[in-house]
Amino acid sequence: MKIFRFIPILALALCTGPRLHAEVVDGVLAVINDTVITRQQVEDFIGPALDSLRREYAGQPEAAFQQKLTGAINDGLEQLVERQLILHDFDVEGYRLPDSVVDDLVQDRIRERFTDRVTLMKTLQAQGETFESFRKDVRDQYIVTALRAKNIAQEIVISPNRVGRYYLDHQDDFKVEDEIKLRMIVLNKTSADDTNTVSLAREIRDKIKEGAAFTEMASIYSQDTLRSQGGDRGWIERSVLRQDLADVAFALQPGQVSDVVETPDACYLMLVEQTRLAHVKPLADVRDQIEKNLRAQEQSRLEKQWIAKLKAKTFILYF
Repeated sequence: MKIFRFIPILALALCTGPRLHAEVVDGVLAVINDTVITRQQVEDFIGPALDSLRREYAGQPEAAFQQKLTGAINDGLEQLVERQLILHDFDVEGYRLPDSVVDDLVQDRIRERFTDRVTLMKTLQAQGETFESFRKDVRDQYIVTALRAKNIAQEIVISPNRVGRYYLDHQDDFKVEDEIKLRMIVLNKTSADDTNTVSLAREIRDKIKEGAAFTEMASIYSQDTLRSQGGDRGWIERSVLRQDLADVAFALQPGQVSDVVETPDACYLMLVEQTRLAHVKPLADVRDQIEKNLRAQEQSRLEKQWIAKLKAKTFILYF
């Protein structure tokens, strides 16, 4: 027998949400060798997504919800099928995971998610689960994650030529609108007719006109989270700002400070330090992003290839 040695990898998050009560008659959706996957198991597995769908489509036509529900169930079913394929392959290949390793994994999970065993047992009891099922879930998740890492997360080398071809083929993905390098002072109003804040904003504007540094005024007066950075927002595109602010900011020249921009909830002063016309980001700026995308694509291809091989040698019956 092969010993499946402990590998320090991050296990998938364990679903510990309340068990959902199916609103339809439970039925068998798939059989993998001697393992049965039911609709109830799938709905339990996709519980958080199902809850989100119910909230999102509350009050909407039932047909729209059912269409989304069918897609979510199919996706969840496929994930559970793949999980069973991987666990079956683990057994067929003659691996085993020592109980001591599983015990360590369980203790790690308890510390991470429940603090102590007492809290865990209370949570499991409230969900109608047992410690044995919890332990099995931890074990299975570790095995699935480890075998995915072994078969998919191998070292993938992305050549410079491939990065260059991707960059040329996806120019639209790297287009940037007109940009400004912006600093801003934000003064929050106490009410829509708060004149004191407007007066303060004008006083600050006068001080800046008289020579006070915008960054210093921002660090003293601004009431937003970037106060300590002198109101620095870095390079931003027009779409980042609300329309009334964008119209003023993008009309400023480098080094120019705006007049007080008053809105119902705040007053703003803006300094444009530099401007930059719309352009395509240079390859050097997006190389890491491209390599990450290509690596993810290659991992997805390898995963599909691996799962297809597992399916080819396993009995699977869908209903």
